[in-house]
Order: sequence, then C-alpha cells, then structure tokens
Amino acid sequence: MALLRLLALSLLFAVATPIRDITDACSSQVKDFQHLNSTGLHLTLHHPRSPCSPAPLPADVPFSAVITHDHARIASLAARLAKTPSSRPTTLRGSSSSPDDASLASVPLGPGSSVGVGNYVTRMGLGTPAKQYVMVVDTGSSLTWLQCSPCIVSCHRQSGPVFNPKSSSSYASVSCSAPQCSDLTTATLNPGACSTSNVCIYQASYGDSSFSVGYLSKDTVSFSSTSVPNFYYGCGQDNEGLFGQSAGLIGLARNKLSLLYQLAPSMGYSFSYCLPTSSSSSGYLSIGSYNPGQYSYTPMASSSLDDSLYFIKMTGITVAGKPLSVSVSAYSSLPTIIDSGTVITRLPTGVYSALSKAVAGAMKGTPRASAFSILDTCFQGQASRLRVPQVSMAFAGGAALKLAATNLLVDVDSATTCLAFAPARSAAIIGNTQQQTFSVVYDVKNSKIGFAAGGCS
Repeated sequence: MALLRLLALSLLFAVATPIRDITDACSSQVKDFQHLNSTGLHLTLHHPRSPCSPAPLPADVPFSAVITHDHARIASLAARLAKTPSSRPTTLRGSSSSPDDASLASVPLGPGSSVGVGNYVTRMGLGTPAKQYVMVVDTGSSLTWLQCSPCIVSCHRQSGPVFNPKSSSSYASVSCSAPQCSDLTTATLNPGACSTSNVCIYQASYGDSSFSVGYLSKDTVSFSSTSVPNFYYGCGQDNEGLFGQSAGLIGLARNKLSLLYQLAPSMGYSFSYCLPTSSSSSGYLSIGSYNPGQYSYTPMASSSLDDSLYFIKMTGITVAGKPLSVSVSAYSSLPTIIDSGTVITRLPTGVYSALSKAVAGAMKGTPRASAFSILDTCFQGQASRLRVPQVSMAFAGGAALKLAATNLLVDVDSATTCLAFAPARSAAIIGNTQQQTFSVVYDVKNSKIGFAAGGCS
C-alpha cells in the first residue's frame, strides 16, 4: 500500500516530459493507416510511455511500478471472476445539479480493473461546444467516466482543463429512476446510489485502490467530425489513484453502458486497435466497420464468470517451431481473457514453466540476469538486440500471434530484459505486450476476435 501511495504521488506531482524535438516522430496520425475501412471511426492511440502521448507517464516511473500495478489489475480481475465483494466505502457530498445542495451518499466500492500505468490513451470530445480530453482506453471496463468540476471531493492532476458541465448546453444529469442507473450494477459491479436531489451516483473502483465516484450523466460525445447525442457516462467528483494525467477512462467491454454498445446502433458492434510500442509514434483505435479479409480469427469463448470480458481459447505455443512439452488440455485448464490493460501475459502454471524452459534453452548462449519481481526468466541486454527464438501462440479456429522479440521479451531496465510472461492463478490473460504492433479486431456481433500482423505500419 505504501508503494502504491508513493507511486500515486509521483503521478500526481511529477513534471511533464521535457520538450524535445519529436515533431517528425510524432507526426503519424490515424488517417495514415491506409488499411483501415474509411467508414469507421478512427482515433489515434498512444503508448502510456511514449513521448508522443498527450498525457505521458513521468519518465522516471520505474518498471517495478508497472509490475506492481499489473499485479493489482490481475488480482482485481480474479476478484471479478470470483465475484468477491469489497467493503471499502467512500463518501460523496454535493449534487450534480447544485454543488451547494450538500446531499450525502455513502457507497461501497467493489472490485474493478486497475487502470493507468499499463493502459493506452486517446482523445475524446465531450459537450456542446465540444472540448477534447485525454482518456485511458480499457477493454476490461464498461463505464466511461471523466473528471468534472467542481471536483467536490478530489481530482487527480490531468493534462488540460477539467470538464465543466455548466459549459455544455447539452449536458444533463441522470435521475435515480432511469434504467441506466440500474444498469450500473453490471457495468461497475457496484449498484447506483441516489443523491438527495434524485441524481444517480456511480462508483467505479479498480484493483490498485484507485476509484472514481460521481454523477451519472449524459451529453454529446464526439470524435473528429462524428458526434453522438445522449451518451451516458460518469461525471467524476471524487477521483483518486493511478490514472496518469488522463481525464478519465473509455470503457470498451461487453456492456450496454460501454462506449462500444452506445455507439453500436449507428456504427456497428465491432472495434479494432493497434497498440504501438513505447518507441512508436502512434497506433489506432477504430470503432465500426473493418476490412475482414486481413485477419485470422478465433471465436469469443462463452463464460459464466463475467460476460463483460472477452474470453478466447488458447490451443498451443511453439518455440522455434516445436510445441511445448505439455498436454493440449493444459492450455484450457484456466479460462483465458484478452485484455488491453494488462502488460504481462499470464499462462497456466504448467504452460508457463514449459515456455520458460524452452525459451531459456533456445537462448542458451545469452548471459542470464537475476529475476525481476515476478519475471524469473531474464537476460542481459535489450530485447531488440538479442537473437530470440520464433514463438507463436495459437488459438481455437486457427488464429495465431507470431511474436517478435519485443512481443516476447520486455526491457525492465537499460541492461536487462525478461520473458514477458508469468504464471496465472485463476485466469490466463493475453496482455498488451504480446498484442503490440498487431491489428486486433473485436467483432462482437459475430462473436469472434481477429489478429493481423503489421497493424501499426
């Protein structure tokens, strides 16, 4: 807990990344991705550590903090799958319609998914007239929210001004009797509360003890030239924890309050992205139609554990063309989630042990390094400069991720790189290190997920 508090303080008070000559490196925009279908909605996506990001993490945040944060996210997802409640309360004073109303609501916060350090960011427009806000993108969350003035309790430091509902002619609060207030239970795993002025209060809590509490609201959301009225989101009045310098979060999970589902009537039930590396200028997030021919697909797996998350079935891993020495059933011994906000992929213990052994064997001539936190297969050097074996992850239906060196290994400091995998306990998770530079499409309508190489180029 002390480490998390220190990290939170570093994120709140650290100065922005020093200005450097990165104009050329950061000039790539979503419109340059020629393979995208022009009828979709396309947004620029930035790595949290990229100097091109509109809200970069401080350069001095160590990778150990990323690991700590990632562990909290895993624990949070595990709690969700186990449906373990949390008794941690928070109190919100004030009213969205009148901050002087001094209404009071005390609400319990349940488990959610950890955000901030491992998540990618984009820009979202809100209000009339529209203003732009830097938002974390998360496939493991449903409700979209952002910080709102007057920040009755607390706002973390963000890039740019805080959204002011009074400056938007299309803003409206949502009453406690609205069906969307009842929908909060499935969207956030916390029931909606009610202020004394009959305004619905949401509570979104995350695995690292970060949370956002505020008023359920609706307004016009906009991206480039596309605007959608009556978009439901959280107007945060108490926002505490590790959200970097973002204004809030965009939820893309399978839930009627997520951005995906609210835009689907006009754009369709699908989205795709390419997660760039920290050294890349940008990737993209595309909502709506896509070019289906370029992908290899795996079916979305059904699960009664949490129907908002994206489950798939892993069927095998090969190292230098050879399958791991584990049974086929080992891959399905735990449910498998694909997640944009988890950094380190978690595998069933037997599968992880076999992968670690096989990679270490294939890199026998490379000097080893000491374990780094949960990463126990480490080498001296940087991933991009080492000779690594070809590793491929296979999924039901024939889809595969053929991993480059930077998808297989993660640099934890200037002299050490480690296998970007760890053993799982309650669920296997395909993290974002393995997804980087691939185009990944979530076709919710047809219940399938597709992969294509070279997505950010």
